[in-house]
Amino acid sequence: MKTIMVATDFSRRSDRALSRAAVLARQFGASIILIHVVNDDQPRRIVEIEHEESAVLLAQSAETFKEVDGVACEVRIVRASSFVGIIQAAEELRPDLLVIGSHRRHVLKDVFIGTTAERTIRLVDCPVLMVNAQPAGQYRHIMHTTDLSAGSRDALQRARDLRIGDDAINTLLYVFDAPALRLVMVDTMTKNDQALYLASEQMNAMRDLDAFTSSAKLDDFAPQVRHKPKATHHEILTAAEEENADLIVVSTHGRTGLAKLLIGSVTERVLRSASIDVLAIPPRRDA
Repeated sequence: MKTIMVATDFSRRSDRALSRAAVLARQFGASIILIHVVNDDQPRRIVEIEHEESAVLLAQSAETFKEVDGVACEVRIVRASSFVGIIQAAEELRPDLLVIGSHRRHVLKDVFIGTTAERTIRLVDCPVLMVNAQPAGQYRHIMHTTDLSAGSRDALQRARDLRIGDDAINTLLYVFDAPALRLVMVDTMTKNDQALYLASEQMNAMRDLDAFTSSAKLDDFAPQVRHKPKATHHEILTAAEEENADLIVVSTHGRTGLAKLLIGSVTERVLRSASIDVLAIPPRRDA
């Protein structure tokens, strides 16, 4: 990892993103590109004032990166709407990683679709790290997730290429379904039959996961399977909490046609609900 781009709006959420970017930059000897987007859909005078004020704040942050963290940092100000400016900068600068703060959580309803974070994650081509927790050093336990698909395999390999997990515990979680336990026929099964059936499905899931890790050359990841009596994202978040993971890795979906408008529902819900950091990996540009 050589270049880390960090988007800031000077909020506390962004401060956590800056702190995490500093940890990663020191870890890998990477440089930081710090960007801020000034909304250009305002009177020209206001845009100019915000541009000048932002330049001062960015310069102060860059100086802190240099003097305190020993990290090289350049700054950019983009005039556009928030997510458009971030996407434009990512396309131009092609960072190895984009770091953003968590999305705003609404009190009455957590609306994620349409936020700057969600739009950015579904439209950029580089991995995006959403920072939810205050950094306390390098990541110690990373929980990677998979649905055993080719897209998931590509995302996992791309995540490994970032080397964020080099000095961490790496767990690979596969949440499997046990169809008979959610059908009408479950009422005809005894408790013992249900337990035997679930054990059989768990063995099959572990076998499939082992074959997946072998084909994807991810044998250094500790495999873990988990039945989903509830929604998949709930099981991912529960597993991460039980394992004391401090980073969850998820893959996003396609980037062509109508698929470009969406990210996977599981990924979206993990991003919406996680209290720890989430790394979202898109397909490679040529995938």
